[in-house]
This record gives sequence, structure tokens and C-alpha cells, in this order.
Amino acid sequence: MRIKRSTPRSGRTRSTRLIAVGSGLLAVAAFAIPSANASDASQTFSAAELTQTRDAVRSADVAGTAWAVDSKTKQVVVTVDSTVSQAEINKIEKAAGDTAGALKVERTAGTFKKLVSGGDAIYASSWRCSLGFNVRNSAGAYYFLTAGHCTDGAGTWWSNSGHTTTIGSTTGSSFPGNDYGIVKYASGVSTPPGTVGSVDITRAATPSVGTTVTRRGSTTGIHSGRVTALNATVNYGGGDIVSGLIQTTVCAEPGDSGGPLYGGSTAYGLTSGGSGNCSSGGTTFFQPVTEALSAYGVSVY
Repeated sequence: MRIKRSTPRSGRTRSTRLIAVGSGLLAVAAFAIPSANASDASQTFSAAELTQTRDAVRSADVAGTAWAVDSKTKQVVVTVDSTVSQAEINKIEKAAGDTAGALKVERTAGTFKKLVSGGDAIYASSWRCSLGFNVRNSAGAYYFLTAGHCTDGAGTWWSNSGHTTTIGSTTGSSFPGNDYGIVKYASGVSTPPGTVGSVDITRAATPSVGTTVTRRGSTTGIHSGRVTALNATVNYGGGDIVSGLIQTTVCAEPGDSGGPLYGGSTAYGLTSGGSGNCSSGGTTFFQPVTEALSAYGVSVY
């Protein structure tokens, strides 16, 4: 199911933001889909051919798909949600052409969607999201990071659904392509802590495949899982394609968008979206936080 809303900025329709406060999404077992062009284990594909195959998946433009290159198996792993038909899988394989053998197609439960609802709930004019990480710039000004699909079209942010306590205003937003945004704290707001819940965040980095990670969100609280891919691309539909994401098995639900992905005292990412829920599992994607920190010239503390 894809819920729509009107964006305040342009009036165009966009998938409703499912607000996120924490990080992580519980993974559900994926299974390979039989195909006439199934991967041929006896054939090895070059880096150039894998890049060509990856680009072909994007050009097919099938909503509900995500893909990343697996450098170990020399394959392009395409994860498809429950909305993707066999005909659409055939379309992807046709787009890949001679390198379709490099594709490994897996299905995951649920549907890929942006998860708008680190870790505390934040409210825009008509939707809720989760705060990612508190940050500051070299001049000592304080901000927080969240998902770009949360800040897209949002001006003022409040700490309560009644919109009586202002916490700040959006000063930067990047979505689609990326999925990060930044909000400057309003004057008079007390110095925000550099923590996710009770966990002190002191540095930022990019995790490796296999790393155990934790997510905190306003809807589902704290959940853990592991990183399954880096530099993944997901097509949420309607032209909303985001690249360079961290793919995980951590669970998440609407309202968790923008929330933090971390491990110990290290910040990893901001919740972008995914499939499933924290009862049945799913696949979740995160915007690497290092990219957002660099873009806005801020740091965790």
C-alpha cells in the first residue's frame, strides 16, 4: 500500500513519510526467484560488467526494487518487494541483456517505503519523523540530522504533535538521490545532548558488511541486525530513487524515518526506508551519516 500526501512546497503528490526515530530494521529471509536468466556460477563477470548490470537495473525503473554489487560473489543482488511482478523481473533481466547472468534476484516481505515518524519523535506541519543525530558546526551552532524525505517540504519542526513547542527550522535538504536533511535548533533551546537515548555518540564512520548495528526509532524503539550490503540503491517509486545506502536486516516501521543507526559510540546512518515490520521482519536502508556531515560541515560530539 502506498499512502500519498501533498507536499507543502510544490503541491505534487509524494509517498507519505513514515516518521523514524531510531535505526535498524529486522530482516526477513529472502528467497531466490527462478528465472530463465538465473546467475551462472561458472561465469565470472568483470567490474565493468557488474557496473553495466547495476546501471541496467536502474534504467528498468521498477518501483519496489533495491540493488547492490556483491564484490565477493561478483553478482548484482536485486531485492524485490511484494509489489514486484514476474513480468517486472523479466523487464529487469531484459534491460541487463548479455550480463543478465550477473543478476541474483531475491524477494523480501512487505513493500519498500519511506519510513517517516536519535530516536525522539519530531513533528512537521502534517507528518512525524525521528531525530537522527545532534550535531554542531565549527562556530558552535547546534543542529540535528534526519532523513531528507522528512525535511523535503518541511519548514518548522516541533517536539509535540500539538505543535506548541518549536525546536527548529530546516536549513538544508537533499532528496531524492540522497536522503538527508538538517535542522537548526531554535534560539532558546537548551544545548542538545550528543547521545542516542543514553548512548554517547563520539564519532562517525561507515560500517562494513556483516557489522552488527542498532537502530532507535520513535515508533518501534531499539532494534538490532547486521549490514548486508553497502552502496545499495532503492527505488521507492514516483521518481524517488536513492543511492549509496547501507542495507541491513534491522526492522523498522512508519515513524522511524530519519532515526539513527549506530554501533557503540559510532554513528553510522539515518533511517531512509524499507519493507516489513518489527513483527515479521524486512529489509531496511540507511543514508550514511558521514555524507551528511560532510555536506553540511558539521560533526557529532
